[in-house]
Amino acid sequence: MKHVSHADLGGTTGHGPIAVDEPEDERFHAAWEPRVLALTLAAGAAGLWNIDISRATREALPAYARLSYYEIWFEALLKLLARYRLVRADELRAGHALHPARPLPRVLHAADVPGVLAKGSPTERPATTPARFAVGDAVRMFAGEVPHHTRLPRYVRGRHGVIERVHGTHVFADAHASGRGEMPHWLYTVAFDACELWPDAARGVRVSVDAWEPYMERA
Repeated sequence: MKHVSHADLGGTTGHGPIAVDEPEDERFHAAWEPRVLALTLAAGAAGLWNIDISRATREALPAYARLSYYEIWFEALLKLLARYRLVRADELRAGHALHPARPLPRVLHAADVPGVLAKGSPTERPATTPARFAVGDAVRMFAGEVPHHTRLPRYVRGRHGVIERVHGTHVFADAHASGRGEMPHWLYTVAFDACELWPDAARGVRVSVDAWEPYMERA
């Protein structure tokens, strides 16, 4: 089964212009957007799903291409709330609670928000196996279809690159997003000649992608 990621847009065209005159620190464009961000963070902090499940839900939205950034977040949040039985369809229609709330594993209180955000969610884990690759190794990226959510961009699949950095062992997003646990793997920065990715790219340009060990083989 082929998994469709509507967010895998690298190297494609036809998505409209990029606004380059927008202030760098302009985070929101409508008054409702900060509320969606807050709701998403608060719901995620309950511990019923993880960041990769949340990201996979956003990227699988059929209407992804026509939604704004925070509309994507909002639509995905509604799906997650329903999937994990935190709200029901009649409550969404009514706009308020109609049934007793489901008990939550955790609750993010307002006073704790700054500390929780400052702490972040580190993904590095202790290594249990040696790294297969070292800086300077030539690799070939996985070329086939991936039947689940993946962080491997389509435009590098089957392409040849060189290991540029070794980042240690990190939570494997593909497994994490599909409920298979963290399954940590070695994470690398792989550098590609742009012409290897796109034949008409400017010469001398390099493109770097962070990729987990299962995404590649020795070239």
